[in-house]
Amino acid sequence: MLRSAVHRPARIIPLAFLAATLLGTVLLSLPAATAGPGHAPPLTALFTAVSAVCVTGLIVQDTATYWSFFGQCVILALFQVGGLGIMSGATLLGLLVKRRLQLSRRLIAQHETHSLGLGDVTGILRLILMVTMGVEIVVTGILAIQLHVTYGEPWTRALWNGLFHAVSAFNNAGFSTYSDSLIGFATDPVVLVPIMLALIIGGLGFPVLYEFRRDQRGKPWTIHTRITLWGSAVLLVGGTVAILGYEWSNPHTLGGMTLGDKLLSGLFHSAVARTAGFNSLGVGQFETQTLAVHYFLMLVGGGSAGTAGGIKVTTFFLLFFFIWAEIRGNADTVAFRRRISYETQRQALTVLFLGSLTVAIGTMLLLSVTHFELEDVLFEAISAFATVGLSTGITGDLPPAGQLVIIALMFIGRVGTITLATALALRSVTKHYRYPEERPIVG
Repeated sequence: MLRSAVHRPARIIPLAFLAATLLGTVLLSLPAATAGPGHAPPLTALFTAVSAVCVTGLIVQDTATYWSFFGQCVILALFQVGGLGIMSGATLLGLLVKRRLQLSRRLIAQHETHSLGLGDVTGILRLILMVTMGVEIVVTGILAIQLHVTYGEPWTRALWNGLFHAVSAFNNAGFSTYSDSLIGFATDPVVLVPIMLALIIGGLGFPVLYEFRRDQRGKPWTIHTRITLWGSAVLLVGGTVAILGYEWSNPHTLGGMTLGDKLLSGLFHSAVARTAGFNSLGVGQFETQTLAVHYFLMLVGGGSAGTAGGIKVTTFFLLFFFIWAEIRGNADTVAFRRRISYETQRQALTVLFLGSLTVAIGTMLLLSVTHFELEDVLFEAISAFATVGLSTGITGDLPPAGQLVIIALMFIGRVGTITLATALALRSVTKHYRYPEERPIVG
């Protein structure tokens, strides 16, 4: 059984995330991890560790005031590891030490990075390290200078806050060392734009970034890259327009801002809604229609094999092409003059169904143990499952049972519904026969 688990990435990856969560819980339970006397309760430490490893950003205690510098360092390390993927990180270490990869490690890394072939794994892992270090260093420098020069923070504090937010942004974690997240910088493009670009780059997915780097020699981009780029652009622009439309005159959010500040905040929140978790506006003060826009953006999420969550951009738009083909009566589902395989369509449907079912069950459980309104509970459930981290403000008031539900949603959302289902399967069986076909009435 142990050998079977080790050689099956779909089983070992959830176990690796679980191990990191348990380690983080132990470290955050130490007295040195809290700013005040005593130590964090076990449930608080567990919730924070899961949220960090699953790069979600939901919190039951204020990161800026409750946790000490040591505790914040632990949280940063957890969402860095969780964002990159434990298996990819372990493979990177082996690559740096041995300068080569064993076949078993390539298979594990391939599952984590969703690369298309074993020959791509080494290049993708090198790119992960290069892009991660590059983006985080550049964004740290920009933020540190701005925080020191404009806001008067001492260099040591400015560097720490810059580093924390740069790593949190690239990994789409949403944790902040400021009690109000980024509301204090709502009109500062020097702070918001680098953070937004970092989370977009991290959320595209490393296979897309790898294809940018690779010499195509006149070859067109793959369907995965095309759908991810076009889909991300459509969601970013569409989300910005919708948020601006609904919040334009809201006195609690965009109402009192200048035109430029409104555009900046609308664009920023459209980007962070797809799993970053920062907020420069009070989410609890959004119009109901804006919350509904966030439901959709959060559930779709970012690109596959990146630091973002959700059901993924490719999943959503593949289903769009599938539905369009059904409407037109076409036997094949075609995207960008390429036929999409039946197996891929079935996988996309499975991801959407399991994701929606998980959110529905989580919402019903939260409604059963809390007194909050449906729109707030649904927002919290989607945010947890899609590892977004945005909240209308109810996270800290959840009872222990509600916190456990959120913990489960965050873990399932990060590990992946299909991966988790495969990991729980005792065995896989290939049937050498097929049943007769029949066509039940649909609709």
